[in-house]
Amino acid sequence: MTARILVVDDIPANVKLLEARLIAEYFEVMTAADGYQALAICERNQVDLVLLDIMMPGIDGFEVCERLKASPRTSHIPVVMVTALDQPADRVRGLKAGADDFLTKPVNDLQLISRVKSLLRLKTLSDELRIRAETAHTMGIDELLRAGEGATDDTGQVLLVDGRANSQERIIRALKPIADVSAISDPQAAIFEASENPFELVIVNANFEDYDPLRLCSQLRSLDRTRFLPILIITEQGDDDMVIRALELGVNDYIVRPVDPNELVARSLTQMRRKRYNDRLRASVKHTIELAVTDPLTGLNNRRYLDNHLSTLFNRSMARGRPLSVLITDIDRFKQVNDTYGHDAGDDVLKEFASRIRSTVRGADLACRYGGEEFVVIMPDTSPEVAAAVAERLRAAVETAPFKLKSSGQELSVTASFGISSRIASVITPGQLMKQADVALYEAKNGGRNRVVAVA
Repeated sequence: MTARILVVDDIPANVKLLEARLIAEYFEVMTAADGYQALAICERNQVDLVLLDIMMPGIDGFEVCERLKASPRTSHIPVVMVTALDQPADRVRGLKAGADDFLTKPVNDLQLISRVKSLLRLKTLSDELRIRAETAHTMGIDELLRAGEGATDDTGQVLLVDGRANSQERIIRALKPIADVSAISDPQAAIFEASENPFELVIVNANFEDYDPLRLCSQLRSLDRTRFLPILIITEQGDDDMVIRALELGVNDYIVRPVDPNELVARSLTQMRRKRYNDRLRASVKHTIELAVTDPLTGLNNRRYLDNHLSTLFNRSMARGRPLSVLITDIDRFKQVNDTYGHDAGDDVLKEFASRIRSTVRGADLACRYGGEEFVVIMPDTSPEVAAAVAERLRAAVETAPFKLKSSGQELSVTASFGISSRIASVITPGQLMKQADVALYEAKNGGRNRVVAVA
């Protein structure tokens, strides 16, 4: 795993030690001797993770972390605090400052590398979502990141998988200020619960006598519905092997017994905040993709989507030797509607026309707004005869019932013309197929409108 890691410590020996361990794992390492230098490096360079000492001259690690997490340019960088301080209060303060984890000096090599790799995997996912959202949106990344910050004031939804009733009660009591906790003692039942409910965090207490908790973690990571659900595991003090294996399986965080309630709250909030952030980014990307391929007025797919999808359907038709037909329709004398009743009335007609297309064409057909008052319907596995029947049914649906203008309440009689083409041996590109349908539409217009014409 290639990544650039910044080591921040005012003691050169500590820097050299961490640098050597990370370089041995083929990471690229940068160093800083104080907090101001660290902030400057993060602002100017691509940094994938920060290993941050707390006790430093100038500004301490807590303030450095707070500043990194407050800046839209650096808030996504994971921060691991590496310190000689080993009090729960210090860990809680660091987590509240935005730190993603805590390592205590002297640093255990296996925990260091496994934790670093785990956080880098999470950052890779977030970076991919951020890049997609940044590319798709016209808004700036600063605004996107601010919009993506999950609110932590809302009550979280947590699933606790714990084999003992007394520890369930303690954890539920600790998390009560921030989350509604559903506790379950059967790990197999927990998989169903996690996949069927909108939990934001799963806490797995590794206290089962006859069940390997890592199996549950692995199953949660393998299911589509729970793949991105944060997992926090509670382990025994000194059980490094379980921690390392858990992180390698994709568990997001861990806490050791005896559990400090404040640390549990802080770590849970961190995981829920990160999930809300990534969920926002995913929803943003999905919404933007939908906007990119959808006509906002009619709700049909737009020309961009048509061009891409027609090529796919055409190639499939060629490969399978199956028919493919295209219908192009144009609202007759649409300009007169706009000139006489205004553009609001024209929009009403377009929306109603699109609605009638949707209600008339078949489920496998692709209906798109081609531009202006032109619409296209792609009909896979459809012969010219069937395509003509579909077009005639749509022509009648437009002509039979008047169009009601929402803007004025008036009713208009509307008709449309239709051109049809089908893939035959001489048609070797999607462009030719569209061109022939357009020629047929032109003939329908010249022939008196309100009719269906198929390419001879």
